[in-house]
Amino acid sequence: MALKAIGLNATLKGSKGGESSSTDKMVGLVRDALGKHEVEWVGTIRLADHDIKPGVSSDEGNGDAWPELRKQILDADILVFGTPIWMGQLPSVAKRVLERMDAFLSETDDKGRMPSTGKVVAVAIVGNEDGAHKVSADLFQGLGDTGWTVPPGGPAYWVGEAMGKVDFKDLPKVPDKVTQTVEMLASNAHHLASLLADKPFPGVEPEA
Repeated sequence: MALKAIGLNATLKGSKGGESSSTDKMVGLVRDALGKHEVEWVGTIRLADHDIKPGVSSDEGNGDAWPELRKQILDADILVFGTPIWMGQLPSVAKRVLERMDAFLSETDDKGRMPSTGKVVAVAIVGNEDGAHKVSADLFQGLGDTGWTVPPGGPAYWVGEAMGKVDFKDLPKVPDKVTQTVEMLASNAHHLASLLADKPFPGVEPEA
């Protein structure tokens, strides 16, 4: 069975200005590593380009972009959640996605499984300040609560020198340790997604 992966880019920069994003570069590394395992990449969603309404339901109406994005995300087997670090925290658009996924808790099937149950999430982080562990902890907690399965070996991240001015996208060479972490994360994500595709989580039968 061929697996599909999709990326989220939580940069605060919209794509209309044509400005490149370090988060795109990091997500691209994971995409390429997954490709070595013949995982089909269906695209990357740049969250800042979409009007994702505030709320905790799956459809907030009035031009809400989330219902269509939600469908694209759940159609894939692997989600690569890419995010920068801002002020040592997740950016607002990443938090918005976690808030909208809160609806999964009330959208379970007859065995208590959320729409994301059995789907794997890999986290990719970039930033020029400390915070990769704080951001990954927040993401893993929110994604775990909303049904996603996290493989070992993550997150893949790069952080520059504190108060430095060098962006990940401008590095002349990707550090070897980052490449190694990305390759291991992709391998583990592919393996776990393959196992879950063949043998889904059983859920819990409702009490009679």
